[in-house]
Amino acid sequence: MTPHTAVDNQPDQCTLASVMADARRRLVAAGVEAADREARWLIEHALGLTGSSHLVDSARPLDEHEMAKVDAYVTRRAVREPLQYILGTQEFCGLEFDVNPAVLIPRPETELLVQEVIRRLPRGGRPTLVDVGTGSGCVAVTLARALSSARIFATDLSAQALETAKRNALRHGVESAICWLEGDLLAPLAGCDGAVTAIVANPPYIREAEWSGLQPEVSGYEPRMALVAGAKGTELHERLLDEAASLLAPGGLLAMELGQGQSAGLRAKIETMSVYEHVETLPDEAGIDRIVIVERVR
Repeated sequence: MTPHTAVDNQPDQCTLASVMADARRRLVAAGVEAADREARWLIEHALGLTGSSHLVDSARPLDEHEMAKVDAYVTRRAVREPLQYILGTQEFCGLEFDVNPAVLIPRPETELLVQEVIRRLPRGGRPTLVDVGTGSGCVAVTLARALSSARIFATDLSAQALETAKRNALRHGVESAICWLEGDLLAPLAGCDGAVTAIVANPPYIREAEWSGLQPEVSGYEPRMALVAGAKGTELHERLLDEAASLLAPGGLLAMELGQGQSAGLRAKIETMSVYEHVETLPDEAGIDRIVIVERVR
């Protein structure tokens, strides 16, 4: 499925099977780890195939329009554009979310953040929740789906990200359950002192020095603003600790996702703040401290 293939008159080069094989070769050459699986997904997406159609119809010839569409998708992936941006979606907590270069691609690690907040919320009543740096809206939408009585605010500095999040809320039928606010961290919540049950955040936590060593899918395509925090990587966590203190109700939760090696330093800061108690860190499946949760003193 190189550019000359579409006009090559050899019929065996234009079948679904041969195109699949060529796509696989191109992705392997580009350094894509799951080349076989991703080639199949890209071709299924390009041609509107489902399930095992690529096996059943493997001998089907592709016309020039189909060849061009497949070639465009594989070319994008071969230069290491994230698969999720090409397909336009990413699964999170069992739901499909629209994604694009304006938003961070949801990660499995963030599911732990959502699950822990839901588990720890008091039963009954109408909790007020804040999702900081909502991006695609995956956290806010998942919370709204799981907690029908919750009042949810979602903030982001990017107007484009908020538009994406709103579309995802509409897609999952919770658009009326979430109030979208443009602004920096918790600044849009000024005046809500003592009224918030839980604040949830997956803030940028990559250190400046780490940026150049990231996978090209990340450094070349995902929004830097959603990833890089500063020299330490915990600059935004520290700001959130300061800003959340006045907003949280007594016993309210602040839950934040962390980067590798950041838990000890952040715990040390929290322990100097008399406004918080019950500091806890939780590991992800790889054993890395991934979540820190604190309570506002009662």
